[in-house]
Amino acid sequence: MDPSELLERLAQTLEDLRIPYLITGSMATIAYGEPRFTNDIDVVVRLAPHQIDSLCGAFPPQQFYVSHEAVTGAVAKHSQFNILHPASGLKIDIMVADDSEFNEDRFSRARPLRVAAGRDVTFASPEDVIIKKLVYFREGGSDKHLRDIRGVLKVMGREIDRAYIERWVRKLGLTREWTAVGLP
Repeated sequence: MDPSELLERLAQTLEDLRIPYLITGSMATIAYGEPRFTNDIDVVVRLAPHQIDSLCGAFPPQQFYVSHEAVTGAVAKHSQFNILHPASGLKIDIMVADDSEFNEDRFSRARPLRVAAGRDVTFASPEDVIIKKLVYFREGGSDKHLRDIRGVLKVMGREIDRAYIERWVRKLGLTREWTAVGLP
């Protein structure tokens, strides 16, 4: 299984189970920006407790590893869990969204993007990807987040709603991180 096949399987599963989702992280920065290697898919979901069994069952243990206990805990705490595909070494990082204003905005601004095999998959907007990359940069200091942001800004250019980004930068206290991007 390659990353695009796993992405398609994940999207189809979430859609079949009627679990709202959006692809974010490296996969999104690759879609909006410049290519780079990644072996994981980051996805934000609105997963309800009654959907846990169905989601776990959609990834059979003969092919995947997913801990029912980890999923249950992530839903209760609005945290994250993983689905692993050991044969390929690929991983899905699933973040369970809380009801924050930012997440409300992210889900309302999500957009379908055409991926391999002509399938539409729901992605976070490029602005929201940038904002979360700023948060990750603040938390971990890795320059890869700044490179990803610069790549998205370079490729998307004038299509980026900078006023939206700057509003969330102020609300989330990300001014130092936004300045570190080094915008022209």
